[in-house]
Amino acid sequence: MDWQHQYASKVVDASPAVSKIVRGSRVFIGTGCGEPQHLIRAMVSDEKLQDIMVYQMLSSTLAQFVDDESFNRRFSLKLFFISQTMRKAAFEGKIDYIPAYLSQIPRLFSSHRIGLDTALVQVSPPDKYGYCSLGVSVDITRSAVENATIVIAQVNPAMPRTWGDSFVNVEDIDWLVPFEEPLVVALPTIKDNEISRRIGLYVSQLVDDGATLQIGFGNLPYAVLQYLDGKNDLGIHTQLITDGLLPLFEKKVITNKKKTLLPGRVVTSLCMGSEKIYRYVDNNPAFYFRSSEFVNDPTVIARNDNLISISSALEVDLTGQICSDSMGYLFYSGIGDQVDFLRGSSMSRGGFSIIALPSTASNGKVSRIVPHLSEGAGVATTRGDVNFVITEYGIAELQGKGIYQRVMELAQIAHPKFREELIEVAKKRHYIFADQMPPSTEDLLFLEGYKDTVKLKSGKIVEFRPLLPSDEFAYRNFFYSLQEKTIYMRFFYKMRTFSHEVVQKQWASVDYHKNMSIIGLIQKGGHKEIMAIGTYAQESDEQAEVAFVVREDFQGEGVASHLLVMLEKIAKENHYTGFCATVLRENAAMLHVFKKRYPNAKIAVNSGADLRIDMSFGGVADADIIDSE
Repeated sequence: MDWQHQYASKVVDASPAVSKIVRGSRVFIGTGCGEPQHLIRAMVSDEKLQDIMVYQMLSSTLAQFVDDESFNRRFSLKLFFISQTMRKAAFEGKIDYIPAYLSQIPRLFSSHRIGLDTALVQVSPPDKYGYCSLGVSVDITRSAVENATIVIAQVNPAMPRTWGDSFVNVEDIDWLVPFEEPLVVALPTIKDNEISRRIGLYVSQLVDDGATLQIGFGNLPYAVLQYLDGKNDLGIHTQLITDGLLPLFEKKVITNKKKTLLPGRVVTSLCMGSEKIYRYVDNNPAFYFRSSEFVNDPTVIARNDNLISISSALEVDLTGQICSDSMGYLFYSGIGDQVDFLRGSSMSRGGFSIIALPSTASNGKVSRIVPHLSEGAGVATTRGDVNFVITEYGIAELQGKGIYQRVMELAQIAHPKFREELIEVAKKRHYIFADQMPPSTEDLLFLEGYKDTVKLKSGKIVEFRPLLPSDEFAYRNFFYSLQEKTIYMRFFYKMRTFSHEVVQKQWASVDYHKNMSIIGLIQKGGHKEIMAIGTYAQESDEQAEVAFVVREDFQGEGVASHLLVMLEKIAKENHYTGFCATVLRENAAMLHVFKKRYPNAKIAVNSGADLRIDMSFGGVADADIIDSE
């Protein structure tokens, strides 16, 4: 039987439906691409509607009317998130922004803290059991339907039927307005570029196979998704599904097999994009749509092991405070899902969060890494919630670190032209040592080629990368973890202290070309600690002096041999033809490493208990990199 005939008592055109809205009503409108465009136009066209308070999450259609004075006299807009199309109106004071965590908005409706007289929503046609689907907009819409006095639904065959908690029975809808039209299309306004490519490169380094991802609102998170196409068995638990995920679905990168909460299914609340993604989620049991109260609940999020939250920001200050919803006093977007997922990921076993942003704004004139947030800027995410921050210049890890380390981490991922200024401000505020050297002003992207990961004979994984100024505390901890004999073998005397001044002297000589230091890192709990360091320093135009220190529990596993090969490769790129080294006669392990790599090495006896070894790169042995020392 035709559903319009079956439910004829509820079926009306848009005009008589919206006429049920009375003066002074509080009206909810469905979110984003699920908003009922036809009903919105009918509501605005009804001149009898006066003093109407409108609540909405993401608004599109209303942007067509906000410049109309008569509209603004009749309607008051209260938005939980300011979409790009409504940004100008927000700057002009035509919108009242409600800061709220997405997970808590449904409760504002159910508790009647925000009372709703009418809900205007869009649904799919009812099935034979009388169930319509909220389709691409379950989010806070479900709670609005459950708590509004009157529910008016635009019934649109173009609305996908989505699985999960998206279904509403016709009995719970007061008026059904049949009207077919395309859903709102929402695609990113910026194209992929070199900045997003570089940020995507760094993000991909942190995402392991089998991780479950949350992708935040915004163009940048959308753009970096394509750089995850080499991963395996990723899962999705996120507020928003976009076209950016489609290639990962199609390539079977996203399988949801390793998820610990609802394995095999994408958990989401909202879908915004093109007709292609709408057809993909239509009647697709792999997608499980739930209310924001569930999807964004940090305790629910935390039930996903290895949950990685990826979101963006407008600016980050040197202490780690994040602003994502305002530009100074101008409200720009909203709190959205960021805080919910940052807290959920921090409680997830193996989980963490990533804030990704370009290093500059205004065509490179303004740094997004700032000494302090702009006057009037809101702190959406506190210092205590932030883990990783990524720009096109690298990765800063802030969790568990003091202000000194945060300053150094963030300064080295700021745009090179702003780094010295950031360090100078930090010194004036006593965040860092007065003699602290600023990070290099060189673009160090080339250092990505000097990274490596190796599985040792013990089965442990070691990550090798260049030493950075922000490693000072980790380097210090490494030194004090060494036994006295190991320190003596490296420095030839019983070095007792490894002070800030000692570290500064070492960094003063590291330019990543003529002088280089590579560290080995091992995972320990939720962080990585240094377990080895290899260094070369210029001896002459053609030769560099090389030295190593490997923590005792990793000696004999080929770590120094691997560091030697890495340093040799870098030294060759910088036009060296050989290494030299000074080694104590009793240091048989180190002598073995050098002799094996350079069988033709020349060994001379120095005055004292040490030997000088000269090693030409032309006499390299064809041997495995990882070998017993």
